[in-house]
Amino acid sequence: MPEQGFKAGLEDVVANTSEICFIDGHEGRLVYRGYNVADLAETTSFEEVVYLLWNGDLPNQAQLAQLKDEIKKSAPLAKPVHEFLRSLPHDTHPMDALRTAVSLAGIYDPDGNAMTPEANHRKAVRLVAQVPTIVAAFDRLRHGKSPVDPDPSLSLAENFLYMLHGEKPKELHAKVFNTALILHADHELNASTFSARVTAGTLSDMYSAITSAIGTLKGPLHGGANEQVMYMLQKIGSVENAKPWVEAALARKEKIMGFGHRVYRTEDPRAIILRRLSKDVGEDAHDLKWYNMLNEVREVIMGSKKLYPNVDLYSGSVYFQMGIPTDIFTPVFAISRVSGWTAHVLEQYQNNRLIRPRAEYTGATHRDFVPLEKR
Repeated sequence: MPEQGFKAGLEDVVANTSEICFIDGHEGRLVYRGYNVADLAETTSFEEVVYLLWNGDLPNQAQLAQLKDEIKKSAPLAKPVHEFLRSLPHDTHPMDALRTAVSLAGIYDPDGNAMTPEANHRKAVRLVAQVPTIVAAFDRLRHGKSPVDPDPSLSLAENFLYMLHGEKPKELHAKVFNTALILHADHELNASTFSARVTAGTLSDMYSAITSAIGTLKGPLHGGANEQVMYMLQKIGSVENAKPWVEAALARKEKIMGFGHRVYRTEDPRAIILRRLSKDVGEDAHDLKWYNMLNEVREVIMGSKKLYPNVDLYSGSVYFQMGIPTDIFTPVFAISRVSGWTAHVLEQYQNNRLIRPRAEYTGATHRDFVPLEKR
């Protein structure tokens, strides 16, 4: 049996070493490769952060230009992937569409099952480049619209909003979405990243690992929480109703999404930035309804439950006010987190050991066998 004993949900169990991401749960710090995420969110592009996660250092101008070029050239989907997205029923869950499309894309990846570092880097580029294209294309197709081809003149953040809406985004929205992508890029051994590393640990291919991660992200206790926050706000309906609605929900012992975290003992640093972004996009739209509602919910939960907001509380309102449909919030999460997933897969391959934990058995250990005719 494991010497450290059983811990439900592997809480606080150290399962691996990594140089990619550090969380200081007591001080409320999130660090990518030594850089505070707040500094990166204010000053860098998402592509710079992708390079940082993969390579350990921020890129110089030439390195960044090369990565951007690789991403832009890799953004178009293989024809069979487009055909698959067209074939789906319009009521398909967007995460189901994404999960299966990514798996299908792996079949048509020119590097196939090649496992050299160079081949895996190219796969990582294609995944980061194509997940936004898949999400935008499926959303348009299910609403009876034609997909919009990626524009090589745009950044990844700009391109997604362009492919989703069919027009180039306003500068504020592009900047806000770029920041949101940086904030969601990685978060140590969260559930989906752990899934990716477990799959990669068997020396399965990168597409299999990322498909595992997407399946894990789908759950409402992980990536689906920001979607649930937005549905909650729509049920609340008004700022005035926020406090009584939440108090009634708490009395019914209902879980309020967007609060608490397994690691943070203070406010999630990403939530602090997203709260400001929620206000920025609300002021731009001359509508602070969602922002004010969230602040009312925040006051009630912090006062009664002593729980701090996490990344999911404000991210949904940011996306919603930029015209992103609520039920693709989780796929949008994947657009960002695929950068971290691929970084962890690359790191796993570099120093691989099969991840095989033990379970604490709680069943019977000595039972007498009874033949079928006597049962």
